[in-house]
Amino acid sequence: MTQFLHGVEVIEIDDGSRPIQTVKSAVIGLVGTAPGAASAIAATLTLGSAILNDGMVFTAKKAGTEGNAISIEVVDPAAADESLAVTVDGNKVKVTLATDASKVITSTAVEIKAVIEADADATALVGVVVLGDGSGDVASAPRTYLTGGENEPFPLYKPVAVAGSRKRAEGLGVGGTLPAAIDDIFDQTGALVIVVRAEEGADDAATQANIIKAMKGWLDSQTETGYTPRILIAPEFSQVDAVSSEGEAKAKRLRAIFYSDCERVATYTDAIKRARQFGERVEVTWPWVRVFDTEQAKEIDRPYSARAAGLRARIDAEKGFWWSKSNQQVYGIVGTSQPVDWSLGDPNTTANMLNENKVSTIIREGGFRHWGNRTCSVDPKWTFEQTRRTADIINDSVQRSHMWAVDRNITKTYVDDVIAGVNAYLRELKALGAILGGECWADKELNTPATIQKGLVYFDFDFCPPYPAEHIVFRSRLNNDYLEEVFG
Repeated sequence: MTQFLHGVEVIEIDDGSRPIQTVKSAVIGLVGTAPGAASAIAATLTLGSAILNDGMVFTAKKAGTEGNAISIEVVDPAAADESLAVTVDGNKVKVTLATDASKVITSTAVEIKAVIEADADATALVGVVVLGDGSGDVASAPRTYLTGGENEPFPLYKPVAVAGSRKRAEGLGVGGTLPAAIDDIFDQTGALVIVVRAEEGADDAATQANIIKAMKGWLDSQTETGYTPRILIAPEFSQVDAVSSEGEAKAKRLRAIFYSDCERVATYTDAIKRARQFGERVEVTWPWVRVFDTEQAKEIDRPYSARAAGLRARIDAEKGFWWSKSNQQVYGIVGTSQPVDWSLGDPNTTANMLNENKVSTIIREGGFRHWGNRTCSVDPKWTFEQTRRTADIINDSVQRSHMWAVDRNITKTYVDDVIAGVNAYLRELKALGAILGGECWADKELNTPATIQKGLVYFDFDFCPPYPAEHIVFRSRLNNDYLEEVFG
């Protein structure tokens, strides 16, 4: 505030709580291979024509959008006895045409091609192809940019966002694992998928190593695409223990869940044993599913993880991240690769034994349904996937929404503002049904003068998520007292 002012001054007070935005939960992280993926396209420019033999096609040496910044200018010097010359200034290529004693242009397309190829700077930017025999004299042309350059749609090991569009995914081409996985996901919903393409190796071991390398792209996704994947999959590779172990590690860093397939020929007991290798960040699924492949015109077996991920994204969008995906219909399948017996009230079915041992499966009842709520956690607190994910989404939302609070002075107003913002968010979640209740507070025992003096301030908050009705018990009694109604 100024020391003296003969007038009116307005001072903006930047106090008050801030709203908390829930982070996007239905983002799938997908790694795989696509050897037929589209390449980058080089920018081009055509001057002249083949009919007059003065045509030239300039093509950027480096494919991609950078080539669209290159320009070509062909200049008539309007002077006598000038020599053909080329100059380069950054991305600007300037060709000065040769003339005779009467100031008539004498440079042909072939000669321009030769002078450009003789200049190191020019040839580093563009290549030149003549149209026709190249013997025609070239006319001057104003500065014109090359066009049509496009970047590689799915560069190796880089995260790329595909926002529910099969058209966008066409850049993956055919072959490899990614195109089929995208189809599996999109059969469930038009999800937002962060795709990271890995290079196919010389053998299976090399490819698996590349898949593990590609998973780092999930960590880079927030910076590169603006989205953090919360549902992680590596179809056709996650049955490999090393791949799933790395997926679990990435899930922990991202506050995500990794869906792990079993081997196609694995038995249900193999699946139960496999689930013991992982923790709360992994959901193991068994068996594979059968789908109709239009290219092969027959039914084939597919790993289930991509469809499970699509289902999870669909439930997030339709019902909320706090809902279980169990007992929800899975679209686009015609069966399972191995039979899964199931009965609603029989504890000795394969489906029930799998669920009891933390393996999710598929049952057939009014369509094919995902059956199973549980992660591989040994801690009962994080048994249910929806509980783990609800905590992840709330924790991440609170964390990311408090950038504004960093480095501000720790005052009573500051503390009250933070608490008010978090409590308002928890009330909003309760109104949505995402939690049953929650509260934020500042613990006086933690926030001592010594901790505050170090710039450290503590806020505690709690919440209670809804839990799935996994086991419903009806207690039935025979009561003959109702016989009185016969003669009543």
